[in-house]
Amino acid sequence: QVQLVESGGGLVQAGGSLRLSCTASGNIFDIININAMGWYRQAPGKQREMAARITREGSTNYADSVKGRFTISRDNDKSTVYLQMNSLKPEDTAVYYCNTESRLPHGDDYWGQGTQVTVSS
Repeated sequence: QVQLVESGGGLVQAGGSLRLSCTASGNIFDIININAMGWYRQAPGKQREMAARITREGSTNYADSVKGRFTISRDNDKSTVYLQMNSLKPEDTAVYYCNTESRLPHGDDYWGQGTQVTVSS
């Protein structure tokens, strides 16, 4: 069992910045076997999509819509991932969910409760 604590969401003007953080805690075995962590977002009426993802080794993936504006980073010792969001646009408005992926074949993935990001025009 893993618990994910997210913070950093809020209301900002277009062009502004926010920094999200997510810290994983709980069962040591499960924490050790986290292979990747990421941020997914879901806007009202739309499907959840991956915004950014980072592996334990530091390999990253970004949605095309956020490339050049968002940067994901991690601190493995703290089991924490960050999402620096710059040049925010109204279309970035969504609930952002932290996610973990297990490297074990039948391992569980975990989700945070979500943090609201609202970008006004």
